[in-house]
Amino acid sequence: MESEAEKELLEFEEKVRKTVYLDNLSPQVTSAVIKTALGQFGTVLNVQFIRNYNNKESKNKAQCALVEMETDKQAKAIISEMKNYPFMMSGMPRPVRARDACAHMFVDRPRKPRRKLQCKWVDPKDPDFEVANKIKFLVRKHTAEAAYLLKLQLEEEEKLAKQQAEALNVNYKKYEMIEKLQGDKVLGQLANRYRLRITDD
Repeated sequence: MESEAEKELLEFEEKVRKTVYLDNLSPQVTSAVIKTALGQFGTVLNVQFIRNYNNKESKNKAQCALVEMETDKQAKAIISEMKNYPFMMSGMPRPVRARDACAHMFVDRPRKPRRKLQCKWVDPKDPDFEVANKIKFLVRKHTAEAAYLLKLQLEEEEKLAKQQAEALNVNYKKYEMIEKLQGDKVLGQLANRYRLRITDD
């Protein structure tokens, strides 16, 4: 029984080594998009999205995902590439971040063999009570700071996304105007008037 648990743990640790944690993914990214984008590095075995519980109201909230590759070398190649160059996936202005996956990121992680956890209520007079209180408040402080930084990041990304959408709309209007001029033969008349040569390029 114990050897079976140890075997399961070894298989899980191998899976963790082959898995990449992707952060800052666009909301439009799907598992199919990830498989296509990372297919250049190797075979994608599995994609598991991690739910984002922060800023539920935001329409532009980032996603996270665990991507299991066929080998750990493929996973390392992805991490190295994304550290050196901006890697866009289904929409700007959000470059994807990648790093090694950790065991605690997996909801299906197995229990370590021979590991026994003991819990107990700590009396306020116990010396450990003060230590536990400090840790509790420190965790709350770090959580609040992380949530605030994430909020600022999302606000900045939403602002950039809005600017890019406006720029795209302006460009579309320019192309529509050019197409209309070509359709009305006004462009050809202007070219003849100013002795310009128009090509399909």
